[in-house]
Amino acid sequence: MFSFSKILKYVWPQMRKYGKSFYVILVLYSIRVVLFSIFIPLYFKKIIDVLSRSDSYRIASSQSLFDLVFIMIGLSVVSIIIIRIGKFLFLAFEINVIRELRNFSFQKIEQNSHTFFANTFAGSLVTKSRRFVGAFENMFDIFIYDFIVFFIVLAGVFIVLTRESRIISLVFIIWIILYISIVSFFVKKKVKYDMLEAEQDSKISGRIADVFGNISAVKFFSARDREVDSFGVYTEEGRKRSRKAWFFGGKIDLFQQILIFIVQSTILYMMISLWVKNEISTGTVVLIQTYMVIVLEKLWNFGNALTKFMKSASDMKEMIDIFEIVPDILDPKNPEVLQMSKGRIVFENVFFKYKLGDGVLNDFNLEIAPGERVGIVGHSGAGKTTITGLLLRLHDVSSGSITIDGQDIRNVTQDDLRSVVSYVPQEPILFHRPISENIGYGKPDATFEEIVDVAKKAHADEFISHLYQGYDTLVGERGVKLSGGERQRVAIARAMLKDVPILMLDEATSSLDSVSEHYIQDAFKELMKGKTVIVVAHRLSTIQKMDRIIVLDKGQIVEQGTHKELLEKNGMYANLWNHQTGGFLN
Repeated sequence: MFSFSKILKYVWPQMRKYGKSFYVILVLYSIRVVLFSIFIPLYFKKIIDVLSRSDSYRIASSQSLFDLVFIMIGLSVVSIIIIRIGKFLFLAFEINVIRELRNFSFQKIEQNSHTFFANTFAGSLVTKSRRFVGAFENMFDIFIYDFIVFFIVLAGVFIVLTRESRIISLVFIIWIILYISIVSFFVKKKVKYDMLEAEQDSKISGRIADVFGNISAVKFFSARDREVDSFGVYTEEGRKRSRKAWFFGGKIDLFQQILIFIVQSTILYMMISLWVKNEISTGTVVLIQTYMVIVLEKLWNFGNALTKFMKSASDMKEMIDIFEIVPDILDPKNPEVLQMSKGRIVFENVFFKYKLGDGVLNDFNLEIAPGERVGIVGHSGAGKTTITGLLLRLHDVSSGSITIDGQDIRNVTQDDLRSVVSYVPQEPILFHRPISENIGYGKPDATFEEIVDVAKKAHADEFISHLYQGYDTLVGERGVKLSGGERQRVAIARAMLKDVPILMLDEATSSLDSVSEHYIQDAFKELMKGKTVIVVAHRLSTIQKMDRIIVLDKGQIVEQGTHKELLEKNGMYANLWNHQTGGFLN
């Protein structure tokens, strides 16, 4: 279940930025409703009273009759002017707040940890974010056009009816309270169905993103029919949930119709009875009937609007739940000034385990000197990638500490920490943007000449220069328009451009052919000068010339030394080497 206080907790700060416009909108729409729905019918009632009297009285009152007509025309003109001004302010306010909510949603989602994104479909996040903003738009429209209008009309009508006929005003207000209470009760019952419908809609979006994001695998394994059938299961569940929500809404509509019919019939009977007794005038009958038409229309709209309002609130809930998540990795409240410039890395008594897994590192100790080039090898699951993840603070150690130049990495902001580390993952991360922007991503102020220079060093310029739009070529989602080797070379060029003291490579040449790898290795010699380098290697040929090679097994260092020293030991490293050079995979 949700509470509106939570929604306001995140929405109101964005609305408050344009608070003056908000309050002016409320005032203008309120004035317009009073003029159009309360005063104009009231003056029309006076005209009817004049017309229903004797001929001699009507002739004597002809001037006042025209005065009433001119007043009604004047009120209508003022009402039109007010609503045009109000509409302009309304649109400007809503557009501005929607922009703020989009920015806020993006920031709140982005601040979550690596674990959150690993466990959440990107497609469902997009759907939830879009639905959150769309729900605000719907709710604000309903608030102004339905709720504010409805309650002002009710208040105005009740005041006027009390003066014209207290018995009718009493019946009217009792029935209104009863109507709102009953409809609100049923609308709240419908909320659970709306929430289930929204939840399944997010799952459907996530499934679509999952399939389309891995469309190559679907085609390679001839899994089209299987995926279509599987998707059909999701949509069938969505149909069932939508049917329950929509049909329950239909029952609410029917109940509203019955309640409206009862009050219409009751008040009409009372008006005729009072008129027969000469207790109310003909004009009053017309006035009450006019008010009833207005009120019942607004009442019907209110019931439907309340249903839609609660549905929109349900749509917001999933995003609100994300806003409430406390990220796994947080910056310190009072971060230290960054003092990491040389690149001395120390893992001291580090223990680490994933939340749903066994321990990966157990009392792990490692010191890497500034400028030292270290290779890390081991069987799958030994903890190689975990070390890079901990150093980048994608995860936090369970106990122990990691320092760079004597400064605990948890005492600085994550952005500051990652500003001194250049990382090239095994699977290149590219945006659907121009190649030049992908290369310059780590150094936003880089000149085009600098981008071209590193591209040449990474042997990326060789293929970029032959593309139709050169460095302005869009690479496709996740770089799909480029081959694996081309994506890797773009990623390597990006790392070269980011001139920082620490360089981490996670099998950064795995997608390159032998010739390209040779060129890249030459470029890395220049790139590695003066930097602390950590290379996670699966292909051992890439780390032969490292200053030191560390062999991991079950989260512990079991061997370390140069390539030659480790071969002479004839231990685990030698065994891995012999398997690979003998043509077998580790």
